[in-house]
Amino acid sequence: MLKIRLARGGAKKRPYYHIVIADSHSPRDGKFIEKVGSYNPMLPKDGEKPRVALKADRISEWLSKGAQPTDRVARFISQSQDEALVGKVAWTQSNNPTKGAPGKKATERAAERAQREADRAEAEAAAKIEAAEAAQKAKEDAAAAAEAAKNAPVVEEAPAEEAPAAEAEGSAEVAVEEAPAEGAAEDEKTEA
Repeated sequence: MLKIRLARGGAKKRPYYHIVIADSHSPRDGKFIEKVGSYNPMLPKDGEKPRVALKADRISEWLSKGAQPTDRVARFISQSQDEALVGKVAWTQSNNPTKGAPGKKATERAAERAQREADRAEAEAAAKIEAAEAAQKAKEDAAAAAEAAKNAPVVEEAPAEEAPAAEAEGSAEVAVEEAPAEGAAEDEKTEA
């Protein structure tokens, strides 16, 4: 089957296309029968030179022989102002509403991710509730302790002056006990 299609030429990031008649089984940039036009997407749409140049008589002849244009070439032919091509090809814009929709695996991954996020949010909410309950319980315990301390009978404490004296006496006794031990050690050295 013959196709009227684009064959890419030009350089890297500087495309230029030839509109060719080729067998549908041949590679995109491979063997072709005839060049019937060109398309330069690098030119401005409303510039001095047209972006699309077509050989209308050759294209109409190939169309009459049964060559089928690709979608892009059919668009170029239908938009052409040439009298030889007007009405030869009826191009209608295709509509694929599911083109941008994610595939099966992507939707499964998105559902799993949403489930993980929901579980995480639920766990965070539960942790916040537990923390709030613990804080409330701590407040209640502190209030109960303060109330108990307020209602408890007052116990008189010993005067502050007596406590340091008792400590001083205890430390003197420790020093006295250590002193004879040191003297005994010296006596043992002299005897030996």
